[in-house]
Amino acid sequence: MHPAVAAMSERLASPAATRPLWRNRDFMLLWSGQVVSTVGMRVTTLAYPLLVLALTGSPFQAGLVGFAQTLPFLVLYLPAGALVDRWDRKRVMLAADGVRVVLLGLVVLALAVDRVSVAALLVVVFLDGSCFVFFQLAESAALPHIVPGPQLPTALAQNQARELGADLAGRPLGGALFAVGHTLPFVFDLFSYMLGFLAMLFVRPGLQERRAKEPRRGLLTDVAEGLAWLWRQHLLRALVALTGAVNLVLASLTLVLIVRAQQLGASASLIGVMLALPGGAAIVGAFAAPWLQRRLTPRLVVLGSLWLWAGGMVALVWLPSPLALGAVVAVTALPEPAFNVVLTSYRYALAPDRLQARTVGAARLIIWGAIPLGSLAAGSLLQALGARGTLVAYAVFMIALAALATNLRTIRRAPRLEEIPRPE
Repeated sequence: MHPAVAAMSERLASPAATRPLWRNRDFMLLWSGQVVSTVGMRVTTLAYPLLVLALTGSPFQAGLVGFAQTLPFLVLYLPAGALVDRWDRKRVMLAADGVRVVLLGLVVLALAVDRVSVAALLVVVFLDGSCFVFFQLAESAALPHIVPGPQLPTALAQNQARELGADLAGRPLGGALFAVGHTLPFVFDLFSYMLGFLAMLFVRPGLQERRAKEPRRGLLTDVAEGLAWLWRQHLLRALVALTGAVNLVLASLTLVLIVRAQQLGASASLIGVMLALPGGAAIVGAFAAPWLQRRLTPRLVVLGSLWLWAGGMVALVWLPSPLALGAVVAVTALPEPAFNVVLTSYRYALAPDRLQARTVGAARLIIWGAIPLGSLAAGSLLQALGARGTLVAYAVFMIALAALATNLRTIRRAPRLEEIPRPE
């Protein structure tokens, strides 16, 4: 038996494989530390543009901050994936959180002495976003070494709940802290990264397979290997492409809903309630995802989600009330975590350990790269067609996408996860 397969078999047969996740010390340390630091990151995601607006009064410069913070998603995922596959994953995560502690410390110091500049903030948020990319890639690749295989869907769902909960709590908290004092959100984020760093210190090392020493190759060669591997995996390639196409619509839907609700005469507070409903539903969906994953086939989760999203878009065209809009989007948000769990579980099942970070990087480039493209398309469609016309275009697109997926033999014949042999 190949050593990697033997190690996995031993891990699945061990008592640890049957313990509940809350008794998995390493997972709980990592998860708890990241709950705090993810909320901190959401707090400053709002606080940075608010700070630039307070300093300059320029919406354009405030928009540059958001662009600089997300720019690493487009330029770093591929090379970072290749580097993380070379390096020790725990050290990467410690280094990423450590650098973010230093960056937030510099922002707090600059605010304390009143020496803040927009140019410096752009550098800080770009480096902060870069650290996020490296940490996220290392955490994703390390997770199968922290959590036994049968519990991976539950762990992935808990990570989804962590992200969604941080979205709900972090931005209102960021606004409240900024209103009390401009420095407070950054102090909060500084301590959140410190807690994440300390928690990570106590996670055991060895979060990757031992590998035979290989001759060092160029970075471009490693990147190309990850891309080529993903391209050869017909099922995974189709799922990544479908997810990117879905993100063209779902990631920009918030803006369309805001414009539509304003046309229906909604107040700012009512719009806030409308947008909170999908977030709460997505958290419920995250906790339900392991249950769904155990009882439904992966192809049913994928195709059912696509047709539910398509039906939701059709309903949004005709609804006359902001709360009804929010309720329908909340229903369509329920399967999102289960859909994401299926995609990630297939990647864990198919990708060898040495390619884990590179496959995440290649997939995220497509999936997250669609988000800014969707925002640009939404703005153009709203300008040309109005909010209701844009919803009609989205409905047509999602129906076509669901029909295409239904007719893809790769999706229709997708195996259950337990039927996939462990890669060597």
